[in-house]
Amino acid sequence: MQTQTDDLRVKGYTRLISPREMKQAIPVSEAAGRTVLSARETIGRILLKEDRRLLLVAGPCSIHDEKGALEYAERLLALQQKVGDVLFMVMRVYFEKPRTTIGWKGFINDPGLDGSCDLNQGLRRARKLLQAINEMGLPAGTEMVEMVTPQYVADLVSWGAIGARTTESQAHRELASGLSMPMGYKNGTDGNLQSAVHAMVAARVPQTFIGVDQEGYACIVQTQGNPLGHIVLRGGKRPNYDAISIAEARLGLIGHKLPEAIMVDCSHANSWKKFQGQEMVWRSVVEQRVAGNDGLVGFMLESNLFEGNQKFGGDPSQLKYGVSITDECISWETTEKLVLWAAQKIAGAA
Repeated sequence: MQTQTDDLRVKGYTRLISPREMKQAIPVSEAAGRTVLSARETIGRILLKEDRRLLLVAGPCSIHDEKGALEYAERLLALQQKVGDVLFMVMRVYFEKPRTTIGWKGFINDPGLDGSCDLNQGLRRARKLLQAINEMGLPAGTEMVEMVTPQYVADLVSWGAIGARTTESQAHRELASGLSMPMGYKNGTDGNLQSAVHAMVAARVPQTFIGVDQEGYACIVQTQGNPLGHIVLRGGKRPNYDAISIAEARLGLIGHKLPEAIMVDCSHANSWKKFQGQEMVWRSVVEQRVAGNDGLVGFMLESNLFEGNQKFGGDPSQLKYGVSITDECISWETTEKLVLWAAQKIAGAA
């Protein structure tokens, strides 16, 4: 007669290295620390409209190759130096991918792209990459998907996001309340804006929840609340970057006595997940900002070295360099063209 009732569907457990051990092995360098602290302060000032520049989060849909990510970072940094008077750039360095059903769950979960799912290696390589990008002087932003991951990488992140699939999650709202960087909250995959507004409300106040400490032990976490948040419009059943949708978002924020701070994601449902659509969204939103809509504080572009995406068939050696293996991205050439055009438009209207 079977009497075991626990772990009936668990194949096994592997211990994670503790966050403290990881940070001791890869400590935040002085240069990286300066980048993070300065960028967080700047982003906070942009959200509070004390800095009139616009925030741009740009980069690959997901990171799968450190070499390509570093080349992209070098290009983005050089572009930032050309447009720094009107745009403040953060590189999109996304290591975790929430899946609607199944699929590759990102660089931290499966860094070898081989199904081995060596998370210890994934966390180590992710931290090293964040360190390298920050040491260049370029801040990094990422989405917080797993509840434990931030303990390993958050000290190298200047801007964070709660995604469309998790913005209704109580656990993610609690997590955001304790994170040290400004946070963006995406509307739901169906376009529901209220979930993002409610997430922003919940994350601004103190929370108590179960988490892990620096030693990796389960613990009771008590937070102070995170006052630096904004909405990210990413579309839903229809795009929501138009003036009426942005006005609706603004009124939703006003109704909850929240800062009128809105970022438009030019990809995802706003572009119908086609890289060609991002340019149309970008130009529309820039024109709205130039026309005087100061509720718009930022943009997001899914951008890579080369346009489009590629299917991953299980053999990393067959992948094309600099091409996304998740959502479609615009090319570097298009990114540079759009950013320079926007900088000229915005500067001309100042």
